[in-house]
Formats: sequence, C-alpha cells, structure tokens
Amino acid sequence: MLGRLDTIHVRSSNISRDKDELIRRLSIPPLGTSNLNFPTRYPQKFWEQFKACLWKQNLSYWRTPSYNLVRIIFITVSCIAFGVLFWQQGNIDSINDQQGLFTILGCMYGTTLFAGINNCQSVMPFISIERSVVYRERFAGMYSPWAYSFAQVAMEIPYVFVQILLFMFIAYPMIGYAWEPTKFFWFFYTMFCTLLYFLYLGMMMVSITPNIQVASILASMFYTIQNLMSGFIVPAPQIPKWWLWLYYTSPMSWTLNLFFTTQFGYEDDKKIEVFGETTSIAAFVRDYFGFRHDLLPLAAIVLSAFPIVFATLFGYSISKLNFQRR
Repeated sequence: MLGRLDTIHVRSSNISRDKDELIRRLSIPPLGTSNLNFPTRYPQKFWEQFKACLWKQNLSYWRTPSYNLVRIIFITVSCIAFGVLFWQQGNIDSINDQQGLFTILGCMYGTTLFAGINNCQSVMPFISIERSVVYRERFAGMYSPWAYSFAQVAMEIPYVFVQILLFMFIAYPMIGYAWEPTKFFWFFYTMFCTLLYFLYLGMMMVSITPNIQVASILASMFYTIQNLMSGFIVPAPQIPKWWLWLYYTSPMSWTLNLFFTTQFGYEDDKKIEVFGETTSIAAFVRDYFGFRHDLLPLAAIVLSAFPIVFATLFGYSISKLNFQRR
C-alpha cells in the first residue's frame, strides 16, 4: 500500500511534471531540422548482411566436423557399400528379365532414400543450435532473418556438391551405370536436387517446430509417405485415384521419374522377359511404373522446385516464428 502511495506521489510531483515537459520539448525538432530517421531497420543493405552471414556460416560449418566430416565419411562408406552390393547391376547388358530390372531400380531407390534421410536427420541438431543464435542476434538488429536463412541455405550447396561428386566417382562406376554424357548429367542433376530437398526439409522441420524431437517425428511421417507414394513400392498405375494427389506431391516420385526414364526410359532396343512376355525396357518402365520420358522436362522443373520451396519456407519460418521461452 505504501509503495502505491509513493508511486502516485512521484507521478504528481513537480519533478515528474518538469521531466514530462522536457521530454515533450526535446521530441519536437528545432526549426530548420527534421526528425531523426533511418531508411532501413538494419545498418547495412541486404547484400552486405548476406555476405556477413555467409562468412559467419562458413566459419561455423568449417569448425563443426561433427556435422560436416561425419556426413562426408558416411556418404563415402555408403557409396562403397552400395557399389559392392550392386556390383555392375546397372549395366544394360546384364539385365535380361524383370528381376534384374527391379534390382537396379531398387538400387536407385534405396541409395537415394538412404542418403537423403541421413542428410535430413544430420542437419536437424545443427540447425536447432544455430536457431538459438539467430534469436539472440535478431533482437540485437544485427541482420535480417532472411539474410541469415539464405546464407544458411547457400552454405549447404558446396557440401552437397562434394557428396554428389563422391557418389558419381565411387558408386556410379561400381554399380555399372552407363558412362554417357546425357545419362551422367541427368543422374548428377537428379541426385543433387534430391539431396538438397531432403536437407532443406530437415531445416524447414526444425524452423516450424519448437524442438528437435517434434521435428524428428514430423520428418519420420514424411519418410513414410515418401516410401508409400514414391511410385516404386506401389506403382502409379496401381495407386487409387483418390490418393494420386499424394503421389504427385511426393518429391520422391519425381526423383524416381527422372532416374528411371533417363537411365532406362530410352532403351527401346533392349528386350527382356517380363512375366513370361518379351518387351523392351522402356515399355516396361512406362507401362508398369507410369514413368514417361516425354514428361522429362516437366519432371526436371518440378524436382528443382522442391528445394526452392523448402528453403523459402525455412526462411519464412525463421523470420516469423519464435519458440524462445526466455
């Protein structure tokens, strides 16, 4: 009670009134001057903020071998393991029936999903730690959350590029894929976009959830849908019509579309025995899986859109959501 009376007394005193009057007079600019105004919230332009964040991320990534070195070692060991397991199974001359084709198609499916899930899971703890730093520096007005997000997204590209190079020069020849420039480029492009969208998916999951445990649960749900609706376990012609929208929105279905059609979708001259009938590999891929090589440009564009969408959602969530409890 005494505290409230003291507060009322101070507010009604002459000193308080004098200070209020002083603040009012000082808040009015003198004649010939204007109000203090800053054109932007941040001291530097967006490009300068981006370069500063990129420099910071470069140091942060280089000093985190528990994240980067581990995933490089993992992809190297995985390439050797899959190369030994599927030794020369991708050679077109060794495919004579549907079992041989299913084996190499399953190899594409398994290696991609295996590497993608590892990327998604390994990036989550790192992003979760970095997000705490962003919360602190964002309130300090050091840089825009979008500058940080784009720098984080851009910093992942060289490391994914190294992963793809390791795969293309270790697993690709061991499995026996064709050393043709067109097929090599399409395989590289497909693998690059796939690992990127898995990586950005993990970043997005962390940005929209309060902690890494919830993010891991949501990512596991995504993996399950990817498995069921990728078009390999259940081919597209066998998926019920009311679930086809889930098939078309599954990134993995577009990955397999590019993989299957670019590697085997043009093999009209190679005949194989399929369920007692003789048909070409290209016809089997088209009729059984529903993957058509005439939709290759569309599949390439859609596949490249998934990393962009996930990265944009990551940036938006970082800028708008705040799960800090302090």
